[in-house]
This record gives sequence, structure tokens and C-alpha cells, in this order.
Amino acid sequence: MDIFTNLLMPGNTSIAATLVLYSFVIAAGIYIGKMKIFGVSLGVTFVLFVGILMGHFGYIVDDAILKFVREFGLILFIFSIGLQVGPGFFSSFKKGGMRLNALAVTAIALNVAIVLCIYYFGNINDISALVGVMSGAVTNTPGLAAAQQTISQMTQSAEEANLMASGYAAAYPLGVVGIILSMFVIKGIFRIKTDEEIKKIEEEQEDSRLKPFLLTIKVSNQLVDGMTLVKLHDVVQTNFVVSRIMGSDNVVTIPKSTTEIHIGDLLLIVCSAQDADRFKAVIGSEVEMDWESTPTPVFSRRIVVTKSEYNGVSLGSLRLHNGYKLNCTRVNRAGVDLLASPSLRLQMGDRITVVGNLEDIERLADRLGNSMKRLNQPNLITIFVGIILGIVLGSIDIGFGMKLGLAGGPLVVAILLSRFGYKAKLVTYTSSSASLLLRELGICLFLASVGIAAGKDFAASVFNTTGMWWVIWGFVITVVPLIIVGCIARGHDKINFLTIMGLMSGGCTDPPALAYANNSTGNDAPAVAYSTVYPLTMFLRVVAAQALILCLA
Repeated sequence: MDIFTNLLMPGNTSIAATLVLYSFVIAAGIYIGKMKIFGVSLGVTFVLFVGILMGHFGYIVDDAILKFVREFGLILFIFSIGLQVGPGFFSSFKKGGMRLNALAVTAIALNVAIVLCIYYFGNINDISALVGVMSGAVTNTPGLAAAQQTISQMTQSAEEANLMASGYAAAYPLGVVGIILSMFVIKGIFRIKTDEEIKKIEEEQEDSRLKPFLLTIKVSNQLVDGMTLVKLHDVVQTNFVVSRIMGSDNVVTIPKSTTEIHIGDLLLIVCSAQDADRFKAVIGSEVEMDWESTPTPVFSRRIVVTKSEYNGVSLGSLRLHNGYKLNCTRVNRAGVDLLASPSLRLQMGDRITVVGNLEDIERLADRLGNSMKRLNQPNLITIFVGIILGIVLGSIDIGFGMKLGLAGGPLVVAILLSRFGYKAKLVTYTSSSASLLLRELGICLFLASVGIAAGKDFAASVFNTTGMWWVIWGFVITVVPLIIVGCIARGHDKINFLTIMGLMSGGCTDPPALAYANNSTGNDAPAVAYSTVYPLTMFLRVVAAQALILCLA
């Protein structure tokens, strides 16, 4: 019994007692966080509240150990976030996502503007507490982490960092509620009927013009009779792949660039949906054809790229036509189908769809790896090289005394590595389960450390008039920008309500709100909008929190 008494005694800072404390805080926080209230759960963030509770009852951790665990957890979390959002970070600026990202940035700017108004004209003049309130109001833990790390570097004191954590904890619960409440307000203002919005989205998805599109064309235009496929590319002037050709003798072949097409041939074409009419105008009419039931030695298979030497290699350099007599029709990356153009750069984990003879497909599979076991092996070298580079970058003065710190540095490096790492022969592919484990472990260690450190002063800081104002101002910071942006999105831009729900959730990087949006609509449109704005929003939330501390602390 003495063993258990010593391990569980408040104030014990031994290594064993510290491990027990962290394990309990994390396990209890995750368990309680899974409980749903009105269909919404706080998730892993409840680790913070359990840590605060334990800290309040006198459980402590040696300062050096607590700082190490907190910063290491922060780096793991931030770096994994960067690897996750990196591939979509730059593509989110393309035309399709510009409008949503502009609205998300507007919401961030309004959050900062309200914080500045409260700081100068309100009843909270401690910027540390106010930044914590802002981070909790928009449910953005990385912003809290970055601001805490920055204020600790500036003051060399834990008091301001703990005050920031208290503000975060005070504002967070109503932050989650406020995001969902804002959705109801927008729905009520514009008298939106969710069923009609779902129907519109489904109709748009059926007419999607972004995914690879299959159609069968019968050659009937005399002008293209005898034309090679390479010449046909010059005529049509768009990206496409002729997957198979059935001649007048009913024999199916895999075409090459030098293959000629003739009157009466049937062509299975993979292209973008908006280009389908071009082929009908240039080649001939579309016909119905069940290629899969047609007796033929030609097969379609998916091959997974699992050899690191092909990370970043262009699809055209594989010489599929000449070397393997195969056609690549599309590439699936992270669940998204991409049109197979020669300039497309392959990445580890890509699944390429090829058409041809089984023997040729197997030869290509051996070359590319096609081993799921290999994908399950984590690329630890890239992770720790990235962490080193991130810490170095975060330590550089970028002007006006500003540093990216242990939060911003690894985030920027992870984003760049996930997008351009192949150029340095670094493999950034991480399986979904490994990435999730890294991210959740990091955030749990960070939140547990923050909660335990802030616990002893939490009640005195929050359960008073000051704490009441933290909650009130946090709710204002949450709701007002979202309602303004929601009104602009619906009233001016006429954006579908399901997309607005995803925009609000992603703009606050809030998974519980996204879960509510998905469950209440049964459609993935909110998740698409969430993923569109999430990368830029996550980056700017971290930068905004740090900038407020650097400028006003």
C-alpha cells in the first residue's frame, strides 16, 4: 500500500509519480472527452481540464520535466499538423478555394480586431489572458501553444503562460457551442432548409467536372481516320488518356502514342468532364459499352507506389507505353483521383490505375513496390530531420525581434517538406494511423502539461468577475465574426449552407463542429470546405496569436 500511497500522493515529483500522473490525466481526459452532450463532444481537449483539476488538488511536476514534455509534445503535434495540411496548403489558393479562404481570413481578421478593441477599450488589459481567451474562443490549440512558447521566451516566467491557459480553458467550452450556434443563426436569418441544400449539393456532385471522367466514343469523323493518338492530342488540346481501343474485328488493344484510329473504332477515353463535348465534336458520338464484360486479355489494376526512389518522379518518365505496353488512366492520392498526365509527379502512397496484360502489370508492380507492408513503416528520418530544421528556423530572428519559435518553425518546415521534400529525396508519406498517433500523442502531452501547470491558480483566476468577462468576451470573439462571414457567404456569394458549415468549422479548426455538420447533413460537403480552408487557417491562427504577444506583451 505504501507504494500506491507514494505514487498517488500530491506533491510527489519523482519520475514514477510523474509518469503515473501524466498517464492518468491523458487517459481520463480522452475517456471523458468521448462523452457527447447534445451530440457534441470536446474530444482530446478534455485532457486540459483533467490536468487543471489535478493541478488544483496539488499534483505537480518538476519544472524542467514539465517544460520538456510540454515543448516536445508541442513540436510533435505541430509538425504532424504541418505534414497533414502541407500537400493541400498551396493548392488551397487555387481558384476553387480562393473565395472560401478569403472568407476564412476575414473571420481571422475580425477575431484579431475584436481582441484589440477589448484590449484598448474593454475591461481586460492583460494581453496574455486575452490571447488565451481568443485561442479558446476559436478552439485553436496550436495558437495557444505558439503564444505560450513565445511569452515564455520573452518573460522567462511561467505565470503569464499559465494565465493564458486559464483564459483558453474558460473560453473553450462556449467556443465549441458558439460555432454550432452561429450555424443555426445563419440558417434562421436566411430561412435555409437543409434538405434543399443537400439536394443542390448532390446535384452539383453528380455533375462534377473536376474528377476523371470515362466515356466511350465511336470514331465517325473522316478527318481523324488514320490519325495517331499523339496527333489527336494536338487537335483536341487537352489532357486525356485513351485507355483501350476496340477495332472493327472486336479485338481490344492497349494503344500507344503511335497507334492510329480508324472509322468504326471504339475508344475508351479518360478525361475531365468538361472536355467530353470536345471529343464528341472531333471524333464521333458517345456510345454505351460495357468494357469490363467484354472478353479480352486486357485487365485494369491499381499499383501502389511504395519504393522511395520513385518519390517525386514524373509519370511520363516511367515509359509505360514503350517499356510495359500499359496505359495509366488515373492516379489516386489520399482518396482523390487525379488525371494521369505525363508531368504529374508521383508520391509515396499514390495508387496508379493501369490497363494492360497481367504479366506487364506485374512487372510494373515489382518495379514500383506495390507493398502495403512497406507503407506501414514510418519514415522517422524525415520526421527528425524536419524537427531539427524547424527548431533552427524557429530560432532565427525574422525582423522586429520576431521569431517563429518552437511552434511556427516546425510548422513551416513540415508544410514545405510535405510539398517539396521529394526534391531532397526525403519521403514524407506517413500512414493515416501513424500520423494520427503522432498528432494525438503530441497534443495530449502538451495539454496535460499546460493543465497541470495552470491548475493551482485556475480557480482564483476564473471563478470571479474577471473570469466571467473571459467567458463573455470569448463568446463574442467566437460568434460575431462567424455570423458576419456567414452572412457575406450566403447573402453576397450565395454559397451553399453545407459549405458554410464546413467553412465555419474549418475557420476555427474545430473537429467537433465538423462532426456535428457531417452528422446533421449526411453529406461530405462540409468536410470538403473544412479541408479547403483548414491549412491556411491553421497557419494564420498560429501566426496571429504569436503576433499579438510580440506586439503587445
